[in-house]
Amino acid sequence: MLESLKEDIKAVFDRDPAVRSVAEVIFCYPGFHAMLFYRVAHSLWQRKFYFLGRFVSHLGRFFTGIEIHPGARIGRGFFIDHGMGVVIGETAEIGDNCTLYHGVTLGGTSWAKEKRHPTLGNNVIIGSGAKVLGPFTVGDNSKIGSNSVVVKEVPPNSTVVGVPGRMVISGGQKVEDRVDLEHDKLPDPEAKAIACLFDQVRALERKVKDLTARLEAQGVVVAAGEPTEEPRPLEETKAAG
Repeated sequence: MLESLKEDIKAVFDRDPAVRSVAEVIFCYPGFHAMLFYRVAHSLWQRKFYFLGRFVSHLGRFFTGIEIHPGARIGRGFFIDHGMGVVIGETAEIGDNCTLYHGVTLGGTSWAKEKRHPTLGNNVIIGSGAKVLGPFTVGDNSKIGSNSVVVKEVPPNSTVVGVPGRMVISGGQKVEDRVDLEHDKLPDPEAKAIACLFDQVRALERKVKDLTARLEAQGVVVAAGEPTEEPRPLEETKAAG
């Protein structure tokens, strides 16, 4: 237990530049408090004291705003930054050195008594407000962007953003050993798609301008916005159809 506490404190110092002292971690970090409640609740759960485990977990939720089911499995060096609104389901599994921000949900999509929550590999970062729903795996060293909704498996070394989650980086290599917390600097696929549409509109405008210039050079008057032929009466349109 003492070794686990040291690892929890070290995780805070490694990944939160705002921390200044061990006393600050012990007294002022709800993520650290939530892990204390979880370790007690998980120990009771493993010994089949299910009610006591859930009760201790509920106390942790009351005091920290973080809900971790005592049946969940959490590895070493786990860090919850701020933490309010984090929910971790019963069959969730979390690897070593993972980081969750506030509002993250590791939820299920089934009512059956089976594996229904996600499994996180090692060194996974999940941004604030993200929802990871279902019994699939998020691979090692992957990132989930803020407010993303992920409903299918994520390969290792990948970055997922959007609703529903889409991979914008797949199979990338880590360039440093320290966990990268700059999850705000993620690609935006929607902005990229809109930019591509603007590029296409500009290209079409250039083509129309070029065609108009050619027609006018041949003596054809092109009036913008005028129909190419006179509209026919409704009766003639029906007869032609």
